[in-house]
Amino acid sequence: MEHVPALDEDLKKTLGPTTAKVLAEQLGLHTALDLLHHYPRRYAERGELTSLAELADQIDEHVTVVAQVADARILTFNGGRGKRLEVTITDGSGRLQLVFFGAGVHKPHKDLLPGSRAMFAGKVSKFNHKLQLAHPAYEPLGGDASDRDAAAAFAHQLIPIYPACAKLESWKIAKCVDAVLPSAQDAVDPLPPALRDGRGLVPLTEALLKIHRPGTKADIEDARQRLKWDEAFVLQVALARRRHADSQLPAVPRRPVPGGLLDSFDAKLPFTLTQGQQTVSKEIFDDLATEHPMHRLLQGEVGSGKTLVALRAMLAVVDSGGQAAMLAPTEVLAQQHHRSITEMMGELAEGGMLGGSDRGTKVVLLTGSMGMPARRQALLDLVTGEAGIVIGTHALIEDKVQFHDLGLVVVDEQHRFGVEQRDALRSKGKQPPHLLVMTATPIPRTVAMTVFGDLETSVLDQLPAGRSPIATHVVPSKDKPHFLARAWERVREEVEKGHQAYVVCPRIGDGEDDPKKKSTEDAGDKRPPLAVVEIAEQLTRGPLAGMRVEVLHGRMDPADKDDVMRRFAAGEVKVLVATTVIEVGVNVPNSTVMVIMDADRFGVSQLHQLRGRVGRGSAPGLCLLVSEMHEASPARARLAAVAATLDGFELSRIDLEQRREGDVLGQAQSGVRSSLRMLAVIEDEEVIAQAREEATRVVAEDPALEHLPGLRTALDALLDTEREQYLEKG
Repeated sequence: MEHVPALDEDLKKTLGPTTAKVLAEQLGLHTALDLLHHYPRRYAERGELTSLAELADQIDEHVTVVAQVADARILTFNGGRGKRLEVTITDGSGRLQLVFFGAGVHKPHKDLLPGSRAMFAGKVSKFNHKLQLAHPAYEPLGGDASDRDAAAAFAHQLIPIYPACAKLESWKIAKCVDAVLPSAQDAVDPLPPALRDGRGLVPLTEALLKIHRPGTKADIEDARQRLKWDEAFVLQVALARRRHADSQLPAVPRRPVPGGLLDSFDAKLPFTLTQGQQTVSKEIFDDLATEHPMHRLLQGEVGSGKTLVALRAMLAVVDSGGQAAMLAPTEVLAQQHHRSITEMMGELAEGGMLGGSDRGTKVVLLTGSMGMPARRQALLDLVTGEAGIVIGTHALIEDKVQFHDLGLVVVDEQHRFGVEQRDALRSKGKQPPHLLVMTATPIPRTVAMTVFGDLETSVLDQLPAGRSPIATHVVPSKDKPHFLARAWERVREEVEKGHQAYVVCPRIGDGEDDPKKKSTEDAGDKRPPLAVVEIAEQLTRGPLAGMRVEVLHGRMDPADKDDVMRRFAAGEVKVLVATTVIEVGVNVPNSTVMVIMDADRFGVSQLHQLRGRVGRGSAPGLCLLVSEMHEASPARARLAAVAATLDGFELSRIDLEQRREGDVLGQAQSGVRSSLRMLAVIEDEEVIAQAREEATRVVAEDPALEHLPGLRTALDALLDTEREQYLEKG
């Protein structure tokens, strides 16, 4: 009887050490189960012509195409000593040249006769402005094939095209899959039978067979639907269990005191809260009043007033006798928050100080670069409870930082922090403190359900009254240099009206720039990204001569950074040339214009974040996206999308659609790469939403999953160490 490999069996036993090594090193596949979950990227139909027209976007990519040989000819060079075989293939959508050299020309010349069809695999390159595959591997299809067995295996079938690599072509991977396919019968089905039957999903074994060896297109659809559900459901169960475990933890209810600090603060606000701010505040106050820790994500458009909502939550906690800590990713941002919060609170931020309010509290700043005396005083204020609010960077997490009674942790720009940092701060409470996570990066609903699935979500999508519209334009500096000259004239005009400007560059340019960044430059683009130091010098000598232009970047001394920001906020510095350190939280309402140099080197969401730094006052904002990229390039299409809308949620969707699925959820997830193979977080919104509902119900009925051993097994496979960290927003 034929050997059926066990699902956890190393592929060496089934496929031999050489092939197993390539699968492990190139594709991360180690066991039979890994290989069963290496799904075809697409399918070619025997006799159906696939698209060569799409290859122009895949230079240097390893591709597999199915096409027909149009002609083949041997050319000689070096006085007849060298031979080159040129084969032209076509698929109805386009033509592609294959080239073979030297002694390697004879076999393909014999195999690839005009009219024959084959699968070809190789790296797409360009030679004399034409696309080509040099020395591609090929597998003939059809009656004239040299290997009739291989051709027969493909006959009358949809041909799976697998994600492949140079050392292992798609059809060789298909043969590897054939070797482990019998073990699909042992796959443990994670879906509860009632859920599977209720939603009309095929059993897992059937889905694995149909995805790899479909008889019809309907088979592929059945399999995809089922496998998407597996991924969505298992992930949502993991998140539902985290939510359930968190809901079992004890926490001290924190309620505002009538006539206390929060009421005093609200009374002195010079404006009324937006409807959105009131709604979100109510959700937060309801959570704070319970005996279980709040776990809430507050996502809001740039400038929607998240800081104000977070501050009111912190004041409610101080009212109830607790302390609140706000964790910011950079010193610039921590100082900015400290400045704006103390300004908003006025005398209420001077509790226990001369001239401070009786109802007030102390608001302290704690960062790594503070002088020793100030640091010692801040630590003392925290441990005695004198300071109700602390704003800081990673310095808050250090062992020596002790709280009197930590009741609320606010994490700003959550994606910049790892799980250990978040939990280290939370562990400083006598009981688990409440948690509010803020992000100004709008996140599509499905990503929020997938990445932040252990948090309840509140959205602020209404801008406060008085915020001005921001006009955004693309400035094609290469095609139309006079547009760039006009951009600098606009900056000068705004400054002459009494306003201020930002100029943003992708690089610092102080000679210490990370050489790794150079590898991200576009292929063939010899010019390095524009740099803060160089652009500031050019502007001072040229179009902005006579204006107060200063630089700000991450490698400056913290005291110098704070000094520049202070003088810019005070209006002394007119033009600030900076890197993306100004991306989040920087609030200078008098700034009305921003010029982003090499804008094509920034992501869609990042451009939206940067743009949000202008138009924060009563005067309208202007954002100019400068780029040398060609009008028809994908980069310019991205910039046009940013210029066309101010809706961050719409832009985050565009951003997501333009990136590979593996990059979707940030950088730290080998876990996601390993677990989301079939699920597309944008397209499968409905599946994710339904899976979340089902998962919540299943976990509520059986938190330990005692009656669902298959689901427990699938969870164990998902939750190895890396993925544990991913689920905790690694």
